[in-house]
Amino acid sequence: MNISKSVSAHNQTGFTLIELLIVVVILAILAGILVPQFSSATDDAKMSSLDTNLSNTRSAIELYYQQHGHYPGSVTAIGTACAAGPGGSTGTGAINTEAAFLSQMSLYTNIAGEGCTQADSTFKYGPYMKKAAMPSNPFTDVSTVAISTTGALGMTSSVTNGGWKYDIKTGQFIANHSSYDDR
Repeated sequence: MNISKSVSAHNQTGFTLIELLIVVVILAILAGILVPQFSSATDDAKMSSLDTNLSNTRSAIELYYQQHGHYPGSVTAIGTACAAGPGGSTGTGAINTEAAFLSQMSLYTNIAGEGCTQADSTFKYGPYMKKAAMPSNPFTDVSTVAISTTGALGMTSSVTNGGWKYDIKTGQFIANHSSYDDR
């Protein structure tokens, strides 16, 4: 019986160190090939998201312009004629501010651009965006809107890590990031 025990113990072998090293090297090579593929897919998704955000916001800005004759943010959004009723409120933001831009894009507005949280026969335009906050720039994760009043076409970014930039005189809306401001 002692002989059979020693034979069965001798037949139970595991992986050798060389075999384990070969498996680790193969896994490292596969990881080296696949990881760059995933990172480029992530950059493509961010670029697609940036293009979508820019397109949607630009369309909303142009619709506002067509209905009001001026771009959002170029007039005050604070209204005195808003009869919002219980729980309602008027827009916020003086002329040339991010608050005015966001109010006029996310609230019901009258022809003068004053904002109101409830629609009526006077406040019949909009809202042009579903949320009162801008989406984040997918590359910088910043959602603020820098307001420009220069009125020059071909506006460029002013920072290297910003959210958005908007010119109230031309309606130009860009990503406020030096690498993506020409989109």
